[in-house]
Amino acid sequence: MLRCTAFLVALAWLAGLGVAEEKKVPLQTDLPREVLAGTPPDVLARLYPNLEPPSDKAPELLVPEGTTNVARGKKVTSSESDPIIGKLEFVTDGNKEGTEEAYVELSPGVQWVQIDLEQPMRIYGVYVWHFFREARSYEDVIVQVADDEQFTKNVQTVYNNDTDASAKLGIGKDRPYIETYLGKLIDARGVTGRYVRLYSRRNTANSLNHYVEVEVFAKPAE
Repeated sequence: MLRCTAFLVALAWLAGLGVAEEKKVPLQTDLPREVLAGTPPDVLARLYPNLEPPSDKAPELLVPEGTTNVARGKKVTSSESDPIIGKLEFVTDGNKEGTEEAYVELSPGVQWVQIDLEQPMRIYGVYVWHFFREARSYEDVIVQVADDEQFTKNVQTVYNNDTDASAKLGIGKDRPYIETYLGKLIDARGVTGRYVRLYSRRNTANSLNHYVEVEVFAKPAE
């Protein structure tokens, strides 16, 4: 018994010699202007009581020091190569205002956009803005990370609000939310991958899918 205890103590001591935990700092990004037309978020929340109540404060997330938005300017592909409105590069161009020159509109049904980070990254946060210039909620929002562009290797789901598995990617446990200028910040918990794919199926205003901007906060994987 004493020998076993000594062994466990030694293991704990050796673990303590490992790399110290990285210093955490608040994630920083610029928010777009608040522009709202049509149904206010609080009214939409009453119409759809299953939705996560809207917040008036920017989301917060602590990330390791040195974490940056590695998606800026990166290549974007999609399930629909020719969007109805906009260009796929709008998704990572840094313009979050949501005007016609700043968002992508995709057809009805399950659609996705995908960002190539160009190298394996340890991802701590994914920040997404769908169309927010009027209150709406998007259905079957799913965010996955993978090692390959076909999403067959090391696929990891970091967010899923598809409660009935209609997108055929599993039943989600995350609560649908209302789009606002504050966006949606998703804690990716340090998963590793090169590609980030975001799905949606429709929204409460119409059957279309929209993306204004996606930011991926990460550091190169070691």
